[in-house]
Amino acid sequence: MQATRPGIALPRYRPLNFGVRHVSLREGASGVRYLQATDPLGSYAERITDRLMHWAQVAPDRSFMARREQLPDGSTGDWQHLSYSEALQGARRIGQALLDRGLSAERPVMILSENSLEHALLSLGCIYAGIPYCPASPAYSTVSQDYDKLRHAFDTLTPGLVFASDASRFGRAIAAVVPKDVEVVMHRGHGGEGDTGKPSLELAGRPLTSFDGLLATPATPAVDAAMAATGPDTITKFLFTSGSTKMPKAVINTQRMWCANQVQIAQSLPALAEEPPVLIDWLPWNHTFGSNHNVGITIYHGGTLYIDDGKPTPAGMAETLRNLREIAPTVYFNVPTGFEAIAQAMQTDAQLRKTLLSRVRMFFYSGAGLAQPVWDLLHSIQEAEIGERIVMATGLGMTESGPSAMFINSPNVKAGDVGVPTPGMTLKLIEVDGKTEVRYRGPNVTPGYWRSAEATREAFDEEGFLCTGDAVQWIDEADIHRGLRFDGRIAEDFKLATGTFVSVGPLRARIIAAGAPYVQDVVLTGINLKEVGALIFPTQAVRELAGLAPDAPMKDVVESTPVQAQFQGLLDTLAASGTGSANRIARGHVVSEPPSIDRGELTDKGSINQRAVLKHRATLADALHADTLPFTLKPR
Repeated sequence: MQATRPGIALPRYRPLNFGVRHVSLREGASGVRYLQATDPLGSYAERITDRLMHWAQVAPDRSFMARREQLPDGSTGDWQHLSYSEALQGARRIGQALLDRGLSAERPVMILSENSLEHALLSLGCIYAGIPYCPASPAYSTVSQDYDKLRHAFDTLTPGLVFASDASRFGRAIAAVVPKDVEVVMHRGHGGEGDTGKPSLELAGRPLTSFDGLLATPATPAVDAAMAATGPDTITKFLFTSGSTKMPKAVINTQRMWCANQVQIAQSLPALAEEPPVLIDWLPWNHTFGSNHNVGITIYHGGTLYIDDGKPTPAGMAETLRNLREIAPTVYFNVPTGFEAIAQAMQTDAQLRKTLLSRVRMFFYSGAGLAQPVWDLLHSIQEAEIGERIVMATGLGMTESGPSAMFINSPNVKAGDVGVPTPGMTLKLIEVDGKTEVRYRGPNVTPGYWRSAEATREAFDEEGFLCTGDAVQWIDEADIHRGLRFDGRIAEDFKLATGTFVSVGPLRARIIAAGAPYVQDVVLTGINLKEVGALIFPTQAVRELAGLAPDAPMKDVVESTPVQAQFQGLLDTLAASGTGSANRIARGHVVSEPPSIDRGELTDKGSINQRAVLKHRATLADALHADTLPFTLKPR
């Protein structure tokens, strides 16, 4: 039955339960407030391997993970499955091999690989044996030309073993960064028996261990004893921050963080525990969203994760759409750029609509703000196809909070809403530079950064709360139980010469929404100047506007008359709604060179790094405000 308010018919949603309905607010000294869920945190496992062993016993033949076969020509074939029983036995054997090598937190395992079954098995082996590991961003090795971040990660952790999925892709980086006395394990390209991978010229003459060799190690009681010796304070992994202003920091992730957060997530979104979840997911495991959140949900609740080798890029979406036509998830996670591409594709792809919407209980986005027009398009497609909407959920968190600290608690939310704290999490709301910063304390919060006592001290306040730098405001001040809305990153905000603060997050979201589907992201300029400017990064949709050849350089595309006219109209529209210098875009420029992962301008998940862009494109920003930049747009 469709819910109604007096005189208003509310949209119908596919049923979804929310766990946190009420919160409590306590006033502290100097205007500080503390927000908590009224429901307490339930009990949670001491170690994530407890859940792996549980499912290996209860459902040994159930598929834990699957990935399409990687064919020699670079294409993908049929799904290859790894059962829970196989995952546990593989973890025991690999764990034994790692114990035999004397690895430890001081000499952990570093993984250079995209998501794969081998990556998963090696990770589980490390966790089972109580040996920390670090999944380093593949971009550190395959996109970077100087390997500075990979070298920094290696120097920070001093790994005793490095695993790479493919010698031809990672060989050059390994040769440049990894000392010759550190063992290198290779899945493809190791040169051993049965190897179909291409060797690396850079690694010629260097001994390489095959992944299959690790997997063939007989497990002994020693590895089971090592697992039994692990506990809530045992380090499972190190995850590096994005490093927006400094070199990335190694966030310590413990068993307690991971397990507590899984129960917090399930209490906030009970659908995840109501049946074994089925996920199809591309999100990289060097990020907390892909690894702690999504892999954690799979292990904790006995689900199945299909590894998607696609990405929300023009080149990668074809594989993602192929997979979504075949695999029907029960919950689906992605970043805003991914949902935008899927929404566009669903308008004309009947099989995609049929499969994706057949049993999905919830969509969930993170990593950046989802533009309301994309949200609205998804809902209109859903209503036409299945007669109801799918809840678009989100929350707020970070690598240091394992990751989830907050979730929405109603289907009736809008872009920017992040909701209420998870059970067991205390939010501290404190005024900073005219905004309200949210700070975290709970069992899912990291104890600190590895080998960086100073950074750890700086991250926590005098009460032990993690300082996030995220700003929030009430969705409805008259009803605190609706929770909070994201209000941007405090570190991104800046002052104009007039002393007026520019709130970057909300203004950027407004530009992206108004510019859909042609605006991928925006970086705001004008620090200590009189006006706000915008460096606009376009989507590939502008190519259709330009009317040029499909392979035309992006510079020619963005400088074409139709594209410039489109963005001129955008600035005119924004100017008409601006109420002052801090929220009026006085000048803009459409950037032809996309943000760079190598320079830290873009994360692996596709979210923009405002400060990194301003640092590396300072000359461009200066020229925009000095009126010396060609193709500068100004409101008419």
